[in-house]
Amino acid sequence: MKHTAKFILGAALILCMGLGSAKAQKFAYIDFQELMQQMPEYKKANTDMEAFGKTLQDELKKMSEELEKKYNDFQKNEAKMADAIKDLKQKELRDMQSRIQEFQESAQENVRKKETELLKPIIEKAKTTIAATAKEGGYTYVFDSSPGTPLLYKPEGDNLMGAVKKKLGIL
Repeated sequence: MKHTAKFILGAALILCMGLGSAKAQKFAYIDFQELMQQMPEYKKANTDMEAFGKTLQDELKKMSEELEKKYNDFQKNEAKMADAIKDLKQKELRDMQSRIQEFQESAQENVRKKETELLKPIIEKAKTTIAATAKEGGYTYVFDSSPGTPLLYKPEGDNLMGAVKKKLGIL
C-alpha cells in the first residue's frame, strides 16, 4: 500500500513537472506552401518543370500524329492490300500504339522524378531556414498551417512567415 501511494505521488509530481515545462514551450506556425511558392528557387523550378513537361508533350504529340497518319493511310489503302501486308500493317499500328502508351507512362515517371529532383533542395532550404528562425525565436514547435494539412487546431503562437522570408531575402 505504501509503495502504491509513493508511486502515485511520484507520477503526479512528474506529471506536474511536465505540465509546468509544457507551459513554458513556445509555439509558432507557418504556411509552408505559401512560403515555397514565394521562394525564387521554387519559381525557377516551376518554369523548368513546365519546359520539361512541354518537351515530353511535344514528343508525344509527334508520335500520336505519326500514328494517326499511318492509320489513315492504312484505312485509305486497306482494300487494295494483300492479307499478309494488311496483317503486317495492323501489327505495326498496334506496336506504335503500345510504344506511345509506354512513352506516356515513362514520361509521367520522369516528370515525378524531375519534380522531386528540383524541389528537394528547395524544401530542405526552407526547412533549414524555418528551423534556424525557430531556434532564434525560442520556439519549441512550428506547425504547418498550409491548407489541407492535418492541423486540427492551430495553437496560439506566432506566424514565422515574415521572419523566414526576411532570412531568405524574399520581400
